[in-house]
Parts: sequence; structure tokens; C-alpha cells
Amino acid sequence: MSKGKFIAFEGIDGSGKSTQVKILNERMKKEGNYCYVTMEPTDSPIGSLIHQIMTGRIKADNRTIAALFVADRLDHLLNDLNGIVNKVNEGITVITDRYYFSSYAYHSVDMSMDWVIKANEQSSNILRPTVTVFIDTDPDIAIERIAKNRFHQELFEKKSRLMKVREKYFEAFEKLGKVEQIVVVDGNRDEQKIAADIWEKIKPFLQ
Repeated sequence: MSKGKFIAFEGIDGSGKSTQVKILNERMKKEGNYCYVTMEPTDSPIGSLIHQIMTGRIKADNRTIAALFVADRLDHLLNDLNGIVNKVNEGITVITDRYYFSSYAYHSVDMSMDWVIKANEQSSNILRPTVTVFIDTDPDIAIERIAKNRFHQELFEKKSRLMKVREKYFEAFEKLGKVEQIVVVDGNRDEQKIAADIWEKIKPFLQ
């Protein structure tokens, strides 16, 4: 049995990742491919703790938050119940809303990116994405989308921070472009145009 593909969606908050994950999943179904859709932070006990920190219900140091993401990601990969390594090995295509590039971008605003990359080294050694799709969205547009769609803003969703995070994404792509497959899509357009662009850019990786 051939292994399944692993597609990771990345972007600042409000970039439209979740929408594009759903559209791609539907497109893949129409093409006759079964997909497993997931996200980070997960809904595991570790992921639930992260969600509480992100929404301000629990206080934690940035280094603690970064380490929790590392732990949640390893559990996401390896747990017996629904770990994505097993699914990929079973021939299932996995689509995730966020993976380790999110940690590289968000956490390196407050600490060394090299430290964050090193901390996530086990995850990258275990499973690299077949392709990482980065939806590049202007922070002003992202903030407008967040304001329309959510009742509260999470810790990482302030405009000034999103501007820094976007810069850090490109810094990470520059550092790791030789070992990672990354496609960048203009996220400032109509969602159907974005979806069509994503499909054309990832098709070569699905062969």
C-alpha cells in the first residue's frame, strides 16, 4: 500500500485557512480521494490546555506555550487513537490546519527561531508535509475577517503581531526552503479564486 499525502495549511489568523481546508477536502472527495482533516492545536488534553492559554483563561510564559505546542504536535503525530502518522501509513491523505511552520512563525516573535525549529525537530523528522500551502493575506484584511467571524480575539490575533508573524513565516521559508515543499498563494482574493490557485499548485504533489 502506498502512503497517503500530508498537506499542511499555514497562514496568519484570518487568512482563510479553515475555509480552504474545507474546500480542498470537498475537491479531493470529488476526485475520489478519502481525506482526514485535522488541526492544531488539537482537541487532546494538551491542545485543550493551549486553547485555554490562547483565550486568556490561563496565564503561561511564551516558552511554556512553545513547549506545549511541541508536545501537542508529537501527540498529534503519534497517538494510537487518531495519530496522523498511522493514517498516512494506511494510505489516507491528511490535511491539517497548521503544523510546525506555525510554531516557527508565531513563537519566534518572542524567542529564537532556531530554538523553535530545534524544539520541533522530532516532528519534522517523523513526518514532513508532502506540501505546505501558505495563504499570504494582508494583516488588515485578516483582522477584518476575524472581527466578522469571532466573538473574541485570541492572544495572537492583534494586527501588529500578525504583521510580525507574517514576516517570520517568510524568514522560516527562507531558512528551510531547501528541505520543505512550500507553495505561496495570494489570500487577498475571493475564496474560490484562492481555492483554484491552491488546486493548480498542489496537483503536482498529489501524483
